[in-house]
Amino acid sequence: MRVSKLRAASLLLVGMLMSTMLSAESKNVADYPLRLHIFGRSQTTFYHARAADEAKGDGRANLYENGEAHGVDFNYDCDYKVRTSFGYETYPARWKKPGKELVVLLPVFGKSGQFFTCHFDTDVKDFAYAETKNGLRSEPVAEFKQWMQRTDYDPEHGKDVPVKGGAGAEAPPPPTGATSQPR
Repeated sequence: MRVSKLRAASLLLVGMLMSTMLSAESKNVADYPLRLHIFGRSQTTFYHARAADEAKGDGRANLYENGEAHGVDFNYDCDYKVRTSFGYETYPARWKKPGKELVVLLPVFGKSGQFFTCHFDTDVKDFAYAETKNGLRSEPVAEFKQWMQRTDYDPEHGKDVPVKGGAGAEAPPPPTGATSQPR
């Protein structure tokens, strides 16, 4: 009888450890094949004992998947503040629930080499967002993809900065913001 109680307790402990290990999100960039460019967001930061405790908000982004960009409206509840992308910067992401929830790997600002994960509830659009000097607009996915091909821009495959006049003639105005947004 005593052995079975000990065995049951050890099995419970192993189960709890496995559950904890499985629920921890990977911080390995290679586990996040998609890229997310955040154009803008609004957020509220909650503090505890004068330290930021969590941030909740919503925003707009382009999600790069399978060589195409699709606009995404999102909302989130994270442990740290979410920052907009600077220039053409993209953040690694992967689907938790395809089309519904993304896990995004974001840097902890001020702490080089440290990352946190945040879950974004998403609404994927049938167009891509394009930022111009007059603000954000929508653009058909096929046109955005042509721009990506002409400028040799493919953040999923390490081509993180468009090349003006890349593979084609004169490139159209950049869709992902020559101007940075306040953070």
